[in-house]
Amino acid sequence: MLHRRQFLAGSAAFTLGAFGALGFAPAWAQNAPDLGTPSLPSPGFARLRIGDVDIIAVNDGVARRPLAEGFVRDVPLAQVQAALSEAGLPTTHVDISFTAFVAVMGERRILMDTGNGSFGAPTTGRLLANLQAAGIAPDSIDTVVITHFHGDHINGLRYRDGQTPFTRAEVWVPEVEWAYWMDDARMNAAPEAMRGAFQNVRRVFGPIAGQVRRFAPDATLMPGLRAVSAHGHTPGMSMFEVESRGRRFLNVADLSNIPALFVRQPDWAVSFDMDPQAARAVRRKILSMAAQDGVTVGGYHFPFPAFGTIRARGDGYDFTPVST
Repeated sequence: MLHRRQFLAGSAAFTLGAFGALGFAPAWAQNAPDLGTPSLPSPGFARLRIGDVDIIAVNDGVARRPLAEGFVRDVPLAQVQAALSEAGLPTTHVDISFTAFVAVMGERRILMDTGNGSFGAPTTGRLLANLQAAGIAPDSIDTVVITHFHGDHINGLRYRDGQTPFTRAEVWVPEVEWAYWMDDARMNAAPEAMRGAFQNVRRVFGPIAGQVRRFAPDATLMPGLRAVSAHGHTPGMSMFEVESRGRRFLNVADLSNIPALFVRQPDWAVSFDMDPQAARAVRRKILSMAAQDGVTVGGYHFPFPAFGTIRARGDGYDFTPVST
């Protein structure tokens, strides 16, 4: 758990206006008209088989953000641009993809994160349409598991009128994340620019607080599905590992944002990491494990379809997409 001093130190991730006028959509999820509009994947879903389990990547859209000093903490902009150029990516802006995952485990359908809903950039909020295109009706989802409480991961759980598209689903969240964001004293002590994040968590979860299931760090949620504690990006972020017939898939959530930057340079920290030191440590630990064990990973902000493998390269790692 972060103490208040650590929280304030990490709050640069949520500078004034970071959650927009409604306090819901991060500024980095807003398109920059002068830089054009990002292309959206078509189709917006992809399937990967892990043993007896189908993992379906479901894209919620892409947002374009101007690249500026401070996007990577304490790294000069020219060095960030050089890393992007080496990867064949633009150096004036970054495109942030949003991809949730569905695990089809026998009769169960587990959705991992819910996207931006109607609170993000105009080129986001595609999750429900892409679920339908993949043949998955929202009311067929029986479990929603949440990695952490940033708005782009939870806002799709509830429409603006308060209703949910996932009418049959139980909702499971990390207990550490819940304790942090639902703490009224912490919210009241937070900088003004941060309060929108706390208020948004209450908007999403408040009406169903009595029904939300909270799981402990590294808990086994059901046979073949376990949580993997990964605090740093937020105080209680969790990843999810699916295992079937000796094969493993790890949804790494926001362990890394743009692979060309933060997988390649795991000691770099994106401005949204609330505890950069912890985020760096867990990033190195998980990337090392994934490379050594040959685990298939999926990243919420990785380029769609967001599936791939990790291999060591020098002092960092490379993300290699896998075909679906």
